[in-house]
Amino acid sequence: MAAAAPCGVAGQCRLQLLVLVVAAAAGRAAAAVRGGMLYPRESPSRELKELGGIWSFRADFSPGRDAGFEQRWYRQPLRQTGPVIDMPVPASFNDITQDPHLENYIGWVWYEKEVLIPQRWLQDDLSTRVVLRFGSAHYYSIVWVNGVQVVEHEGGHLPFEADISRIVQRSPGVLCRITVALNNTLTPHTLPPGSIQYMNDRTRYPKNYFVQNTRFDFFNYAGIHRPVVLYTTPSVYIDDITVTTTSSESVAMVRYQISVVGSELYSLSLSLRDQEGKVVATGDGPSGELKVPNPNLWWPYLMHENPGYRYFLEVKMQAQASGVPQEDIYTLPVGIRTVHVTSTQFLINGKPFYFHGVNKHEDADIRGKGLDWALIVKDFNLLRWLGANSFRTSHYPYAEEIMDLCDTYGIVVIDECPGVGIKMPESFGNKSLQHHLVVMEELIRRDKNRPSVVMWSVANEPASELPPAAYYFKTLIAHTKALDPSRPVTFVSDTNYAVDHGAPYVDVICVNSYFSWYHDPGHLEVIPLQLTAQFENWYKTYQKPIIQSEYGADSIPGLHSDPPAMFSEEYQKAMLKEYHSVFDKKRKEYVIGELIWNFADFMTDQGTTRVLGNKKGIFTRQRQPKSAAFVLRERYWKIANESSCVPPIINHSAHSTSSMGLLTT
Repeated sequence: MAAAAPCGVAGQCRLQLLVLVVAAAAGRAAAAVRGGMLYPRESPSRELKELGGIWSFRADFSPGRDAGFEQRWYRQPLRQTGPVIDMPVPASFNDITQDPHLENYIGWVWYEKEVLIPQRWLQDDLSTRVVLRFGSAHYYSIVWVNGVQVVEHEGGHLPFEADISRIVQRSPGVLCRITVALNNTLTPHTLPPGSIQYMNDRTRYPKNYFVQNTRFDFFNYAGIHRPVVLYTTPSVYIDDITVTTTSSESVAMVRYQISVVGSELYSLSLSLRDQEGKVVATGDGPSGELKVPNPNLWWPYLMHENPGYRYFLEVKMQAQASGVPQEDIYTLPVGIRTVHVTSTQFLINGKPFYFHGVNKHEDADIRGKGLDWALIVKDFNLLRWLGANSFRTSHYPYAEEIMDLCDTYGIVVIDECPGVGIKMPESFGNKSLQHHLVVMEELIRRDKNRPSVVMWSVANEPASELPPAAYYFKTLIAHTKALDPSRPVTFVSDTNYAVDHGAPYVDVICVNSYFSWYHDPGHLEVIPLQLTAQFENWYKTYQKPIIQSEYGADSIPGLHSDPPAMFSEEYQKAMLKEYHSVFDKKRKEYVIGELIWNFADFMTDQGTTRVLGNKKGIFTRQRQPKSAAFVLRERYWKIANESSCVPPIINHSAHSTSSMGLLTT
């Protein structure tokens, strides 16, 4: 991704210094995660105000990208600092305008929104807490409220928040000005990593021309990508809830741990309700167990006639603060299910589970990685039409709103952190490792209670053949398991089995391979031999179950060739069928899943092998099916009907476009 910096040598030095400042700030942020990060939900004690819509926006095109800090843009309305444009939130900023400089911009951008705080939130500054929360912003964020800095956060895919009560309660009735400075620069120690490279050959590049280099194959979209909200709690409030579940045929145990902030004098009562609102268990205190007789378990889609069943745990806190009684109520959806891994199987609720699903991206025309409800619902309809029961959040945590629907529909998730493109030796040092540990803490804090999340993935295609990878992944995986002993841990490898230093520490082997595409391109006939050898070598070495976590081929919609030729729809279909023939043999032994790359076409950096992005999707970027989608649909429904304990779910042609109602009966 190139960006011409119209500056002199001094400007270049300032930009380099700015990168160092971001890195130093990131180092300060790499401390142990404190407190909870419950998803904001309204209740009798909590209110919510969404701040999506049009924000003011300004990119800092100054030579060092530092004018905003030098001139302290956060101290006044952004429109008073210079020209601003309208920018939708949530959305990536890259594709919103016709300006190519903004599309490929690297550096600091500034957002601003002025909002009116409801008067009832400000009437009693002793009992109401006002919190500003960001679902995510890519990559490094600094936030001010009315000119006062309230939070910094490193990382583009996880939530962060700040208590702004004292600031907004100083001036009731006055507009609250929220200012965000956002930097999308990637360094060797960020997740994902990257580097800034200056092109100093004056015969080939303009003065102070630089590029942001990355080692991952998707566009580095930037902006405020997920919802921004204000919400309230009492000053004594429920800060965090952790739930784990076990079950037998006739009873389930829901273990809970609750933290309360603001007072040590409080009481807690809990009620677990089923989907009809009936109370099935009660409890009290900050930790304990709820006994659920004859439980409805959380089952994956197509594994049960009632997938995605959730109970609702209502936690009620009562306390005294400065002599004033306070009450806080929070309701957490809870799915009762267990996960267990053997040397050949992945078990959910004690039954073998086979991953037949996809890899995805948060990616679409115009909005980039911005959350879009219409797109999300369309994607879930396509997943269920396809017969997919799972996906991996390649290659970063997805929006909480997406994860909610996975819980609801029974779509199983391999939850992956942004550890993609870890290729440089310096990205395996202590500085990178410390940040990676914090990212896993933030991810597990966010998603620990989700029944759909059955496994953590700590990286995708790292250079795990490098010697430092052994200590790096041993430490990272041990830390992840200590944070959450209830789930297996993996990372996704494209390294040779014999030299992978991280594989000994994972619970499930996840392997990416592109035989007859990146290797032996055009030669479909080599797939059976090479794929069989891949599986046998990995299993013989590690005796762990294996998921084919990526495979696929680019296809240009409407491009046809017979015999199949690369980039035609026929070649994509033919490759899938060759892989599937091997999968069908090995899933009888130790292969426990197959995830196609990719669900839909997506944008990448420009390059000679990318025609407006990566075309390995079985759907176009606009979510229209290619021929391969029908091949995969026929296969997935066949697998589902073979392995399901439910009566046959589908009985129509692979080319049917029947309604979702028929598919979910």
